[in-house]
Amino acid sequence: MERVSSIAIIGNYLPRRCGIATFTTDLATALSANREIKCWALAVNDRPEGYKYPEKVRFEINQNLAAEYRLAADYLNINQVDAVSLQHEYGIFGGDSGRHILSLIRELRMPVVTTLHTVLKNPSPEQKKVLCEIAEISSRLVVMAEKGVTFLKDIYGIAEQKISMIHHGIPDMPFVDSNFYKDQFGVDGKKVILTFGLLSPNKGIASMIEALPAIVSRHPDAVYIIVGATHPHVKKTRGEEYRQTLERLAKSKGVDRHIMFFNRFVDFSELCEFLGACDVYVTPYLNEAQIVSGTLAYAMGAGKASVSTPYWYAEEMIGSDRGLLVGFNDPQGLAQAINKLLEDDNLRNAIRKRAYAFSRRAVWSQVAADYISVFNEVKNERSRGHGYIFKSKTLESEKESLPEIKLDHLHTLTDASGIIQHAIYTIPDYNHGYCTDDNARALIAMVMAQELIADDPQLVCLQKKYLAFIQHAFNSSSGWFRNFMSFNRSWLEEKGSEDCQGRAIWSLGVSSALSADPGCAWLSSSLFHQSLAMLESLTHPRALAFALVGIHAYLARFSGDSEVRRTRESLAFRLFDKIKNRVNTDWPWFENESVTYANAKIPHALLLSGQWMQRSDMLQAGYRLLDWLVSLQKNNNCFSPIGNRGWYKSGGPKALFDQQPIEAQAMLETCLLAKKMSGNDFYYDFAALAFNWFLGQNDLKQPLYDYTTGGCRDGLSPDGASLNQGAESTLSWLLSLIAMHGFRAEQKKLQYIEPIS
Repeated sequence: MERVSSIAIIGNYLPRRCGIATFTTDLATALSANREIKCWALAVNDRPEGYKYPEKVRFEINQNLAAEYRLAADYLNINQVDAVSLQHEYGIFGGDSGRHILSLIRELRMPVVTTLHTVLKNPSPEQKKVLCEIAEISSRLVVMAEKGVTFLKDIYGIAEQKISMIHHGIPDMPFVDSNFYKDQFGVDGKKVILTFGLLSPNKGIASMIEALPAIVSRHPDAVYIIVGATHPHVKKTRGEEYRQTLERLAKSKGVDRHIMFFNRFVDFSELCEFLGACDVYVTPYLNEAQIVSGTLAYAMGAGKASVSTPYWYAEEMIGSDRGLLVGFNDPQGLAQAINKLLEDDNLRNAIRKRAYAFSRRAVWSQVAADYISVFNEVKNERSRGHGYIFKSKTLESEKESLPEIKLDHLHTLTDASGIIQHAIYTIPDYNHGYCTDDNARALIAMVMAQELIADDPQLVCLQKKYLAFIQHAFNSSSGWFRNFMSFNRSWLEEKGSEDCQGRAIWSLGVSSALSADPGCAWLSSSLFHQSLAMLESLTHPRALAFALVGIHAYLARFSGDSEVRRTRESLAFRLFDKIKNRVNTDWPWFENESVTYANAKIPHALLLSGQWMQRSDMLQAGYRLLDWLVSLQKNNNCFSPIGNRGWYKSGGPKALFDQQPIEAQAMLETCLLAKKMSGNDFYYDFAALAFNWFLGQNDLKQPLYDYTTGGCRDGLSPDGASLNQGAESTLSWLLSLIAMHGFRAEQKKLQYIEPIS
């Protein structure tokens, strides 16, 4: 089982004064107690100047600036954390109903676990929409009460398996006698009633003040301590009006001598002292719509007998015997319950003990362990795969959705020698030099693009660069193409792989037939014919398939070339011989042990050969293999290619990761060919799924195409889309995009060269 080693938390953070800031800070501290985990935070600011955060805060977001959310996503992706913990409350994020946060989490390449600090029973349409989008993107939603689980299922339609219930964390405080701390606040010998937290009208403090006369008439030694500053948002709009209203109410009721206001935001150690001095804790909130209360959790965790109105969280935490519940806005009920606890030591102590014992499961060490367990689960779910449902219109009904052909990153990777194999992020990596495989793909892409962007004078220039590389790669003494060249232009081998030979032939066949530049077409044809003899040595099915695609491209223009026709027949029968005895079995693949890479090229070559050689058995084999590969690589409503982290072995599970762009390209091209040959829309629909894989319709719902650079990320791993944009990936994207544009344009001359059209 894989385990997370780095976690980033998004939320408010101390010294910002609010409950979520306290929670986020405590969670980060608790997670960091595990020495195997690095935990840090991104803080959301409600004022432009921000706050003086500790070092654990590495990035700040101005809540009202949408662009900063996207920058935060880039920062997280670059730092490659294993998981993100989002603390969600509508009011702490900018945009309508806090929707700015969506632009951040949509771009993340790692799983998101969202803690919901509010789950509304009657959300507005926009609030519901935002939460449902957060739920769709998140790998898991955490709530702090069972009521939250019920609401998410019944109101928001979220599957139960996506929801985890983890208690609100509390400090591990000792179970002590209240008299131990009372002298610190000058309340020795007093019966102390306590409320703490940021003050706002919905906290119901006025109800408690109205209850005080009935309490002090029976307990003249009672004192009500109210700890906490006025909520910053209340203070910003109304100043201290609310607190002063409470003070006037106390005087009018004649209980001002029994009330102590501590008008400040207290730190943890001081809060523990206040809780320690408390005999009865009270949360007199005014309505039920409170799904969590950190103050009540803290009080119960300190072993305090609590009196509360029956808001959702209090009902669940207090239950039938861990405190007393009274009605909303019921001063008389509050007085009766508090008097009962103050007068019955046995009852009060029994409630204290039950509350303290119940709260042990919510101490931060346990809560952190519960969160880590969830983070590990979602990380491993990424490896095994999970079923996201991607809801979008098909490409056929959204024809305008095809991106334009953008060659910026191709130019970045190309120098005077050819296209460089790899990139570090978007920067060419000179350490790995060049290869014929990629220059062959690039030549195909530029030849195919000339019909779609004919006004770009760079296309012929690029064709010449890539073709020159392939010409230089041809070793005339052996008749084979070399593959790998270092950055200092030294060949690293005398003969490349069989796949390299097949791809070179593929590119030369396309260029011979379709290049608009006479010089490119002539040189391509010359090299094509010089290398035909080498094809008789090929044995690997994929190499044979690549070569056959190129041969059919050549014959599309020069159909009377007898030598090439004979070569096609020889290669086609050799490929078919490797598959024909398996076609109608449960394992129709040519390899006994596993299905690996560029798989759809095999049926691709069989369909082309069967069509033009008029061999129904080859056609049948091609469709059978294609249908089988489609069935293996569809997960809910997305293309889910076989990953190279284990491949797909007969009798075993299919590896979900690492998914490669070359698989989407091969499947798309083959399905477009099958659609044109058979007229069956099923194949076009699956080609559309393969295309949308690049755009985010995949197992992780993360785009691989980069609209900014025009490049494509190198693959999809359990941790998200790769940050690197190498040649193979970018060319796989360009070939797929060109194929879709070509299909849309219905270019008749390309109808039987489907792998590249």
